[in-house]
Amino acid sequence: MERTLPVSGEQLADLLAMWRIRVLEETILSLRLDGRIVGSVHLENGQEAIAVGAGRMLRPQDALFSTYRGHGWALARGVPAVGILAELLYRRTGVNGGRGGSAHFSAPEYGFFGENSIVGAGAPIAVGAALAAKFDGSGRVAVTVFGDGAMNQGGVSEAMNMAAAMDLPVVFICENNKYSELTPINDMVRNPDLSARAHALGIPAVRIDGNDPAQVATAVGLAITTAEHGRGPTFIEAATRRIVGHYIGDAQNYRPAGELAEDEKNEPIVRLKRALSTQGVPAETLDAVEQRARTEIAAATDRALAAPLADPSTAREHLYV
Repeated sequence: MERTLPVSGEQLADLLAMWRIRVLEETILSLRLDGRIVGSVHLENGQEAIAVGAGRMLRPQDALFSTYRGHGWALARGVPAVGILAELLYRRTGVNGGRGGSAHFSAPEYGFFGENSIVGAGAPIAVGAALAAKFDGSGRVAVTVFGDGAMNQGGVSEAMNMAAAMDLPVVFICENNKYSELTPINDMVRNPDLSARAHALGIPAVRIDGNDPAQVATAVGLAITTAEHGRGPTFIEAATRRIVGHYIGDAQNYRPAGELAEDEKNEPIVRLKRALSTQGVPAETLDAVEQRARTEIAAATDRALAAPLADPSTAREHLYV
């Protein structure tokens, strides 16, 4: 029987939200390894605080565009776990009827306008949504998420410049996990301060600790306020580390010895648990937070697996002829 969990205060709520993402990703990994999910899958273990902090500040009318490492972003935006899992398992009850899979699903009814397997391609799409917001009266702010490697894509620079020139309501969030796929960021750029590029375009920019959901929430909240008052875009560089490979099967031989173990000591769930324990929160309460997340995701997994598979005969639906 699930014990009652009195989640009170933003820190416990953030811990629960991060555990939900972590357990979702662990479940997706297990389903991928046993063959029930096929194809390319990218996990965000270790980066959960960015999605959780940002998700806390997004309003119903706002539009979120994530990278292909976006399961947790969808969950933080309010997309039900069962809908995400059913999509990855090619079920009719998936958010896109089983058509999108891990790298292409979306749920616009929740303000989640999807992932994109073209590195950095979400940025110009988000700028389009922000441009539309200047005319449709929606008050929408577009939020686009990309990795440090995407900063070297021309489309990202063009999107940032257009947003700056037109004072568009966009928040650019760079999840800097220090690796551009398998290459250290210091081998990719001369100046590792990626926020400097935003400053050069006249965009206010901040560098924050991406493993602290409260710090992320503060930065994103200020950026949304800036955008909704017509003062244009903000760039947020959130420092983090993934504690899994770039893709499932990545042996991570490019990591220096001991780096991963050190990252695991400072990943956001471990850090927040340590902080809460120091504040006197009982271990039983912290364990109950994790168990609540595991119970929820397990139930969602069972429901997703019980749903019927997508019907291949419907493959041509929703297409332009």
